[in-house]
Amino acid sequence: MDLTDITRPVTAAALMQLLPAPRPRVLALGEPTHGEEKLLALRNDLFRELVEQEGYLTIAVESDCLLGLAVDDHVTSGEGSLDEVMAGGFSHTWFNASQANRELVRWMRERNAGRAAAEQVRFAGFDGPVEMEGAASPRRALLALHGHLAARVAAELMPCTAEELDLLLGPDERWTEPAAMTDPARSVGRSADAGRLRLLADDLVALLDAQAPHLRATSTPEEWERARLYARTATGLLRYHHWTADPSPARMARLCAGRALMMAGNLLALAARGPVLVHAHNSHLQRQLSALRMWQGPVEWWGAGALLSARLGEGYAFVAAALGTLPHHGVDVPPPDTSEGMLYALPADRALVDPARLAAAEPRPVPRVSPWFGYAPLDPDHLPYVDALAYVRDVVRTQDPAAGG
Repeated sequence: MDLTDITRPVTAAALMQLLPAPRPRVLALGEPTHGEEKLLALRNDLFRELVEQEGYLTIAVESDCLLGLAVDDHVTSGEGSLDEVMAGGFSHTWFNASQANRELVRWMRERNAGRAAAEQVRFAGFDGPVEMEGAASPRRALLALHGHLAARVAAELMPCTAEELDLLLGPDERWTEPAAMTDPARSVGRSADAGRLRLLADDLVALLDAQAPHLRATSTPEEWERARLYARTATGLLRYHHWTADPSPARMARLCAGRALMMAGNLLALAARGPVLVHAHNSHLQRQLSALRMWQGPVEWWGAGALLSARLGEGYAFVAAALGTLPHHGVDVPPPDTSEGMLYALPADRALVDPARLAAAEPRPVPRVSPWFGYAPLDPDHLPYVDALAYVRDVVRTQDPAAGG
């Protein structure tokens, strides 16, 4: 099959032509590996065009949803310096050390200067405050939620005081214990204090819902959105810690699913504000069941993309990303019978590809095997469930690895 006619330039206009519905509320752009400047530059280029041509005003990245508030404050109001928000506004080292991410934040701030709030571009982290190595203390989310309510609701309606929450939370170190990820017995998640906190968090969220008319009338839209974010994060984190303490074989599946639920909840909230471009690993955004082999064996769960697709239908679109070579990690020219190999034979350095046409190629593409754990090749079986494919031929390192390139 001749593939020379299935590629088009990487532009917002070309991308919209590949999608099943105009301007999806959640437009998800994946990446097959993290921390590569060339992939992040492609994201930046697309986002700028989506803002100027298609009315997208929010970008959400795979980073801590609470830390990301500092980045949003910077791009909207100039609060904090660029250096400060790059150092403290992201939860992964490949974000804060990246020149492309720094350029994204700088461009957003420059574009917003002098614009009305309704015309400003917004930044969000959509991941929960969790990592494969552990999870954050629920302190910040719980106390922020309590503070929002206590300032607006009669004291007798509050289920607890801030002092009671602080006493139950105790030192943050017991929540962030690194050994808890591999040893459930080291987790605080099923302690009496944690159980009490889960009940109180549920009561605080119920009060937030019950008082919604009053709270919305006495809060700015920004304050209300953040209160909802604190509510989702507090309950999500306490649930995550509970399952961290689970000794059963389903433990990691529940943790992965819990993280996906936090991601999906945050994205649905952002989409309620307007169309959003999401950028994360392909595995978080795909419509298919996610799978990973871990120390406990194989783990399967429905990721954020699958949850959003089920919820939004054509309001969700997934653009998977694929690459040809990643030489600094030993990923060489792909075999010609793989999807990446078929595309590598084309002259384009980067392109948008119609995945349906690639899936129909004869002979049918076979899976590529990665020599490096940090890169996940495209699964040919997933092509029918991808709306568009963003392809980069050669992803070469453009900066010192120590700087996070």
